[in-house]
Amino acid sequence: MHARDSLISEGCYLAGCAIDASVVGVRAAVREGTRISRSVLLGADFYEYGDPPEGLPALGIGKDVVLDRVIIDKNARIGDGARLVNEQNVDQADGDNWYIRGGIIVVPKGGVIPPGTVV
Repeated sequence: MHARDSLISEGCYLAGCAIDASVVGVRAAVREGTRISRSVLLGADFYEYGDPPEGLPALGIGKDVVLDRVIIDKNARIGDGARLVNEQNVDQADGDNWYIRGGIIVVPKGGVIPPGTVV
């Protein structure tokens, strides 16, 4: 795990990830291979033990995810390989369990981003 210029709350699970210029909230889970920059993760209200509910990614941030300029509200689930980076510099847009305002990608509370999603 590598963190630079970031604030990380207690109770987080951070494994083999890189975090730069970001805030990671309480009980956040960030898995292997994930890169986070210029983002805010609000964490979770609870820990998830065992397997996630059927058809859902695990609570928190999955493996090999890339986040840049993203706000992720509490209890969100970001599937493996998702890429939330707004490469096209869209100012405003709406999608399934995400939206963009002022160029910032926002995943609302309890939002689910399926594995491999690119925004």
